[in-house]
Amino acid sequence: MANVTDLQSKYSKLAQEYSKLRAQNQVLKKAVVDEQTASCSLKDELKQKEQSLRKVEQEMDSLSFRNQQLTKRVELLQEELLLSESKSKKSKVNLQTQSVFDEDLQKKIQENERLHIQFYEADEQYRRQEAQLRARLDQLEKESEQHQAVVDALNRKYTDAIEKLQNDKARLEVKAQTLEREAKDCRIRTEECQQQLRKYQSEVSSQLKHSSSVIQEKVPFNDTQLSDYNSLNVPLHNRRHQLKARDVAAQALGFVQNLVSALLNFHSYTEQRVHIYPLDSSIEAISTVNLKFSQYLHENASYLRPLEEDLLQLHHSITEDGITALETLAKLQDFSRSFSSYSSFLQKILPYQLQSLEEDCEASLCTTALASKNRQLQKDMKKLTAVFQKLKSYVALLALPSVCSDAMCQSSANAVFTQMSACLHGLHDAATELSQHYSQKASLEQDLPTVTQKFRTTNECLLSSLASLTNSCGKMATFFSNNLDFLASCPGYSPRGGFLNPRQVDSVTENKRRAATYMSTIRKVQSESVPYREALANRHVLTSSTESREGLMQQVAQSQEKISRLEQEKEHWLLEAQLGQVRLQKEIQRIAQLEAQITTGCPAETHSAADSPEPVCADAPEPVQDASIIGMLTITPCSESVCIHAADQESREHLIKHHYMSRVSELTAQLQMCDSKAVHFHAECRAVAKRLAMAEKSRETLTEELKLAHQNITRLQDELSTTKRSYEDQLSMMSDHLCSMNDTLSKQRDEIDTLKLASKGNSKKNKSR
Repeated sequence: MANVTDLQSKYSKLAQEYSKLRAQNQVLKKAVVDEQTASCSLKDELKQKEQSLRKVEQEMDSLSFRNQQLTKRVELLQEELLLSESKSKKSKVNLQTQSVFDEDLQKKIQENERLHIQFYEADEQYRRQEAQLRARLDQLEKESEQHQAVVDALNRKYTDAIEKLQNDKARLEVKAQTLEREAKDCRIRTEECQQQLRKYQSEVSSQLKHSSSVIQEKVPFNDTQLSDYNSLNVPLHNRRHQLKARDVAAQALGFVQNLVSALLNFHSYTEQRVHIYPLDSSIEAISTVNLKFSQYLHENASYLRPLEEDLLQLHHSITEDGITALETLAKLQDFSRSFSSYSSFLQKILPYQLQSLEEDCEASLCTTALASKNRQLQKDMKKLTAVFQKLKSYVALLALPSVCSDAMCQSSANAVFTQMSACLHGLHDAATELSQHYSQKASLEQDLPTVTQKFRTTNECLLSSLASLTNSCGKMATFFSNNLDFLASCPGYSPRGGFLNPRQVDSVTENKRRAATYMSTIRKVQSESVPYREALANRHVLTSSTESREGLMQQVAQSQEKISRLEQEKEHWLLEAQLGQVRLQKEIQRIAQLEAQITTGCPAETHSAADSPEPVCADAPEPVQDASIIGMLTITPCSESVCIHAADQESREHLIKHHYMSRVSELTAQLQMCDSKAVHFHAECRAVAKRLAMAEKSRETLTEELKLAHQNITRLQDELSTTKRSYEDQLSMMSDHLCSMNDTLSKQRDEIDTLKLASKGNSKKNKSR
């Protein structure tokens, strides 16, 4: 339970971090797009401002040049005016020229005023544009600071991850060094073992020569040349092959479990997608083809679960002490039947799947690109079903019982295993193509206007199931290729000169069990034996004791009955003792009273008491100082004895009743206590049974959740690695983009500063003028 809670907490943390990274990814994408659009707009504005600035500069240059001309002209006119005033006595022609010059001067002054007004308006427009650009620049600087903060946070996060990876690398390097040291030790030990092996080989070779010479000289009959006799030989047991076979079966079971879970998710999410697109079953009725298709898809677990269960039974059938070969794997036929049924299921749903894709193409919102992807998916599904059909044939061939010779069976098994490896690689290729085309189709369907969030999540789940299917198929193909030599190799169980008969397996295991039992009985320490004379002496006692066993049993039964009877008598005499004690106490009291009366001087009383032949009962009423009562005692002794005996009987019955009532009350109390304990134990047993059932259910659910958590963890790790790579690429692009933006901003600042300086210089010149 602690492991499950840790996995759930880790899974929740991974999901939270994934959601955060996804949100940050969306923000970064939006920021990059905004920055790109802003940079494009700024570039356009910068070009326009540069053009307007060039125009203004040209106008300023022309105005300054014109202003210089006008100043020179004004100076000349002033000089001429001075000359004209000095020569006021000139002719009338000079007056006319003076009037012409005055008009020209007036025109130039007006033109100068107009140029000054235009220059002032251009200066004001330039200042406004400069203020707008400054505000835009401040806003961009704030946005760049925000982006820089995000980039710094991501850099810190990834630096932490890099440090963690470096620590893992250092730890792995230390582990590698320790493994290298262990490898050196192993090499030294292998050298020693090789030396011992050479020694043993020399000894074995000498023993072999000796034994072969003995066989040639002593053995009169040799059955190695006759196949009929060779089939009776006991096959050898290869323990190393058994361990390897069990390991390979365990790995294959894990891969098949991953494949089954991926196919279950794929069929289930396909069924969910059929109810959503192109028609939503919650709003309107879907087509009959999709309805039938969903009904068939709903039965996928009944075809896929037996695959996992049969392979699990096959793995359990491979034991260390057994004999594992294709001839002895009876559970392989069950797996072949389950695989054949699933392949038939794929053949059954293939036409409905193709027709469902055709209906997707006939939808009103289906584009040409989406229709082409549907055609590709139809080809992929046909290819995937064909690959499963091939695998069914190869598994059925492996599960068939062998009726040929050993060499022929081995060659055919090698061919089947080789073709099966190639077919598994083909299955991986088909699953990869299906996943790629489905991801392209999902990306095209995201742009449709009627797509809902439920449809998007279903597509994402389908893509994740296809990714896990591709991953499991790739791992299975790699595993089969790596173990192809072992699977195609001869297990070494065949008897000398013959081939393994499946009927020999049971006899071999039974003989092996008997041999182990025989060896264990031999190795047991035998008990010390009794000498013969002592055994003869004790024989009479032994026989007499065995003969008198029934008599002893009868004696035991009689003694038990006697014990029970004595117990009852004991209780009776205990009661009698209690009654006698009570009588004794009453007689003592009575004697004491009579002695007191005798001492007081009553001779008639003493005489009547002494001469009374009847016994006195302890239960008689105590005497009272009354003459009538004393006279009754002396006169009627018989009636007094009857009264005393009746009183004794009543007291005895009262005591017996009291004893048995107390005993009955004790027994009822014990019975009530036992009943309450039994009821309590029964309730506890029912509660424990309910708790056990709930614990079993919770264990099953937790195992399923653990499997799903492992699958989700692997999927999230893959998605995390992909998002990490994409984030790193985006960060590098963002850093390059920010560098280019900083360069452009610095250039713009420099240009703005130069323009400010130039405008200030021009304004100062104009003011001075």
